[in-house]
Amino acid sequence: MASPSEFGQPGHPEESAANAARFGSAADLRLLEKIKHGDLDAFQCLYHDLQPRLTRFLMNLIHHPQLVEEVLDDTLLVVWDKAATFKGESKLSTWIFAIAYRKAMKALRKHDLPLEDMQAPNRLSEDPGPEEDWAQKRVHSLLRSAMTKLSPQHRAVVDLTYFHDLGYREVAEILNCPVDTVKTRMFYARRYLRESLEGELDDWL
Repeated sequence: MASPSEFGQPGHPEESAANAARFGSAADLRLLEKIKHGDLDAFQCLYHDLQPRLTRFLMNLIHHPQLVEEVLDDTLLVVWDKAATFKGESKLSTWIFAIAYRKAMKALRKHDLPLEDMQAPNRLSEDPGPEEDWAQKRVHSLLRSAMTKLSPQHRAVVDLTYFHDLGYREVAEILNCPVDTVKTRMFYARRYLRESLEGELDDWL
């Protein structure tokens, strides 16, 4: 089987936005059904839908591009190998993000990586779109930089909530923890971010 990384990068930003809008849609479920029967073309299509969002999510957790690529490939291989185990009890995106989160936590433990990323303040937002204005880019950059001081578990809660617009219940499914745990992590994460950013992002936090 070809490695997911061989499928190349996604297309134009407009195409990525359209893919994100239908992520977990009936079209993706049809692709997954084909993947269950070994359809590599369907897997390639699903990969192009997943890759941008998963990469941003994993980069926020891990901060090491080479390891992010490894975890992304591991995640997509699970999707390929275990497609038949998806029963539709949650959204397809929830199932796949949960796989990615578990793989990321395993990679962090395996490599004993530091939780801080000293280069983060110099890095631009991970999701610059042509329609974004300067203010939106600044918000994303400030928030991502401040998040580097949080633990991976707390970063995951903030990332899924603010950058993927997920509710606490779906975040809890992805992280495999009670909703109250998600709320507690968010409470402490928001308190830290407010103190760290000194009121710069009050509207967000």
